[in-house]
This record gives sequence, structure tokens and C-alpha cells, in this order.
Amino acid sequence: MIKLKEGPFTLFESALYKTMSAVIDLGDAVLIVDPCWLPHEVEEIRGYAADLAGGRKNYVLFTHSDYDHIIGYGALPDAEVIASAALADKREEEREAILEQIRDFEDSYYLERDYEIAYPVVQHRVERDGQTLQLGDARLTFYLSPGHNDDGIYTVVEPLGLLLAGDYWSDIEFPYIYHSSTLYEESIRKLDVMLASHSITRLIPGHGNSTMDRGEMKRRQTADFAYVAAMRKAVREGDQAAIDALIDGCKFPRNLRKFHRGNQELFEREWKGDARIKE
Repeated sequence: MIKLKEGPFTLFESALYKTMSAVIDLGDAVLIVDPCWLPHEVEEIRGYAADLAGGRKNYVLFTHSDYDHIIGYGALPDAEVIASAALADKREEEREAILEQIRDFEDSYYLERDYEIAYPVVQHRVERDGQTLQLGDARLTFYLSPGHNDDGIYTVVEPLGLLLAGDYWSDIEFPYIYHSSTLYEESIRKLDVMLASHSITRLIPGHGNSTMDRGEMKRRQTADFAYVAAMRKAVREGDQAAIDALIDGCKFPRNLRKFHRGNQELFEREWKGDARIKE
């Protein structure tokens, strides 16, 4: 699974959706980010982190509550959890819906795990932009990132200069927007704030390839802004051909098409809501 090992951090790539997990040596502690997907993949990450920690304290960071990102939670019962307050405060029915997605995934592929599937219990709540947490030799600075869903966070790990982005700024996915296109735009605009406020050396998305190139980081941001603007315009004009053309040339088109259609339906709901307000 190891995609990249560079000094104190290691990136793991799942066979599913090119999902990225990370293990980061913070000196006095070890940080594990979004351990996922398949049982043997979670076990590899867990074993690697345990060997690295050697008895030091473990923390696990969840970038957001999508089921593919929290599926490994139960494998790390001794780790303290870092996540947004919105993730921590999910209503019981929302939590159960996420857990049901995991159960459905498990049943679909006859998967079994040696740990209980559970929703994360959060010890360190992120409630605002600029909030910090000192862990060992590292300082974590958080920024809220709603839009993709309603409870995402970005995390900057200093002095390493890592930006843990969750499901934003992928090089293989257009924006997947489950919650709000307006909030999505506000969240991706925060890249400018983080680049100006921190010495970012590597952006790590939740799916796809990391990058050290600031020009590439900005290219991804620009492409995401363009997708949102083009989708919004085409939906308002009822131009299905323009909507379909937005993902021309994308890899994995058979799968990506359904997420693109989901985006269209969300934009249509938002547009109908705007139209009702104007009336």
C-alpha cells in the first residue's frame, strides 16, 4: 500500500478509489489519518503505525465522516480522535445512516473484520478556522471545509508543511458535492489563505496523487472553481449537453458519471430553491 515514504510521513493508497491514508511521526506521538478501506489495508496501516509508535501515543485524524474515511476507526481503540465538532455532533440517525453504508459495503463483498464497526468518538473537537493543537513536536492548524459534506476539515501539519485536504483538490476527481456548492466554493477558496499563512510543502488529497508543486495546487483549485461555475450555469440554462461535456476526458468515466449526475441533481435543487426565493 505504501505510495510514498518521505522522512517522518508515509502515504498509503487503497486499491479502492485511490483513497489516501497517512501515518505521520510527530516526535512524541504518531498521527494516523483516515485509515481505510479493505480489512487487510486497515491492518497494514495499523501494524505500521504500531511499529512506528513503539509505545508512544497514537492520534487518529478524520478529515470528514464519509463512510470510506471512518471505516478503520474501530481498529485503533487506544488512539485519541481528532475531527470537526460537526462530525462529533452528528445526530444519531445520521450516524446510523453512515454505519449502515459500511455494513452494506461489508455485506456486498463478504468482508469480515477483527474489530467492531462504530462511529468515531471525538476527543479533540475542531470548531473554527485557525484552531491549533500541539502534538509532540508538531503543530496542527485546522480550517473548516464544509461543502463536499457538512463536517470536513483541512489540517496543516507544521513544521512538515503537510496540508491534509480530505476530499478536495483531487487530480483524478472533479468536485464531489454532497452538501452545498456555495460552501464548497468557500472551502476551496481557503487554499489561498493556507498558502499565504503556512509554508505548505505538500498537498495530500483524500483520493489521488499528492503534489509539492504550488502551481499544481492552484491549477486544481482553478479547475474546481471552473467546474462549479460551469455546472451552475448549465443547470440554470437547462443545457444537458454542456453538463455532460464537463467530464469529457475524465478517467474511470463509468463510475464518475454517477457522481457527476449526483452533482447535477444537487445543483438543480439549489437552483429551484433560488428561483422560489426570487419569486
